[in-house]
Amino acid sequence: MQDDRDHIAAARPDTGDTANATDNLAHFGFQQVPRAEKAGRVRDVFDAVARRYDLMNDVLSVGVHRLWKNSLIDWLNPRPGMALIDVAGGTGDIASRVWQRTKGQAAIHVCDINEQMLCAGRRRDPALAAGVNWIAGNAEALPFADASFDAYTIAFGIRNVTDIPRALSEARRVLKPGGRFLCLEFSQVDVPILDSLYAFHSFKLMPQLGQWVGQNRAAYQYLVESIRQFPAQDEFAAMIAGAGLGQVKYRNQSGGIAAIHSAWRI
Repeated sequence: MQDDRDHIAAARPDTGDTANATDNLAHFGFQQVPRAEKAGRVRDVFDAVARRYDLMNDVLSVGVHRLWKNSLIDWLNPRPGMALIDVAGGTGDIASRVWQRTKGQAAIHVCDINEQMLCAGRRRDPALAAGVNWIAGNAEALPFADASFDAYTIAFGIRNVTDIPRALSEARRVLKPGGRFLCLEFSQVDVPILDSLYAFHSFKLMPQLGQWVGQNRAAYQYLVESIRQFPAQDEFAAMIAGAGLGQVKYRNQSGGIAAIHSAWRI
């Protein structure tokens, strides 16, 4: 169930994560941890799942993440000659789609804080590995000059960032004027019966599947909890607007299990 209607974000100020900014804590799943520790903990999770990351996304989304990523690419409509940065894109799933759509004629940069994820991306396709720039970097402090890119994408990465408003501000900084921001992330289900089914799948099945498939129940437990902690669609849209990006819209995917947010650097 794809929802291709554009939901226009209400113009309201973003107040940020006030509690966390005050007490210097961040959410790590349902836990509260010192903000300085979160990035390391998240890195440990993805070190543990990097070799099976694409399979992990199949488990988390029942395989539908592939359709959602195709929807993101369709909405982006990448063109030859464009410069694109895919943040938290280690395994190259978005990069490979842009590469195929542009027939290898786009300047694609994959930036991920986790070297193991980048290694997994380089291994997936020799031609892609040679044609894409793979950079270790933090979404909160991107190692690129201002106004470097025509498009910024991030898929299933923003919820793992310690300081989301800062990462969004970095997205705006590295985009050229007129550049496009697109974010695919698990979100809040807006169909009650589907929400109940998805909650059962999330909390009862996913961690057990994580143990069977990935031999790491704790990593999958964190990923499930991080989905539940992520802001709802309108709240996240307000955060994007608060970072200075304009024309914020989103499209729900599969009844709101995920959402694609779009914005522009005006």
